[in-house]
Amino acid sequence: YKNFFKGLAKYPTARKKGRDDRFGLSNDQFAIKAKSIRIPNLGWVRMKEPLRFDGKIMSATISKRGGKWFVSVAVEIDDTIKKVVRTGKIVGIDLGITDLLVLSDGTKIKAPKPLKTNLKRLRQLNKVLSRKKKDSKNREKAKTKLSRLHYKIRCIRQDSLHKITSDLVKAFDVMAIEDLNVKGMVKNRRLSRAISDLGFFEFKRQLIYKANEQGKTVKSVGRFYPSSKTCSNCNHILGKDELTLKMRDWICPSCQTKHDRDLNASINILNNAT
Repeated sequence: YKNFFKGLAKYPTARKKGRDDRFGLSNDQFAIKAKSIRIPNLGWVRMKEPLRFDGKIMSATISKRGGKWFVSVAVEIDDTIKKVVRTGKIVGIDLGITDLLVLSDGTKIKAPKPLKTNLKRLRQLNKVLSRKKKDSKNREKAKTKLSRLHYKIRCIRQDSLHKITSDLVKAFDVMAIEDLNVKGMVKNRRLSRAISDLGFFEFKRQLIYKANEQGKTVKSVGRFYPSSKTCSNCNHILGKDELTLKMRDWICPSCQTKHDRDLNASINILNNAT
């Protein structure tokens, strides 16, 4: 209700079966033994893997995604001091669409773009679902197929981002990024799908929490800082219409230095992040 009155959500309604299926259990309602969990009114159910952590079990949330059931168990554990491996390296990171990341050392990292790869199949399954009779068994089957593909796309994106952010945190002590207005960027109808497919917000979230865990530092520059239009050599700033999105290289009119658009931006982000 608080979110509703703030204008952040619709009027709250009762949960419906088949839509965002999930329920919570307190620690006295379930038990875990090896690779099995006891659920009320269902009994013992096999799990894919045993519980990873030792400690006091607090609660569990059982949810359905992509036609599969998952259990998330909250465990209270003692704080463990992790050994921080220092490398003494710093890096500026520019997020883009052609390349997901361009680092200030010249490294370019591409994203798998799972939505773009599976877009044709996604459209087909959406059409199939729209043609099925409401509340029919065939509609439920079509819905399950569609949800499985959405889950596959999400897993590919998450797996890629986790690997990239983990490698960055291991390799660098200080990482400088741009404070992008992702919510505003996805309003651009030409770029919204590509930006959503790359997962800019999720990348930043993962990088920050992993850096905090490892005792590393993440710095940022303001979202209005013209990192792409500023010459990293002489700090000359191009005019509003001098650098379009199609231009991937440009020559500074002041010092005649030739710049790769994204590499130049990552160097500026590194030099100006606080």
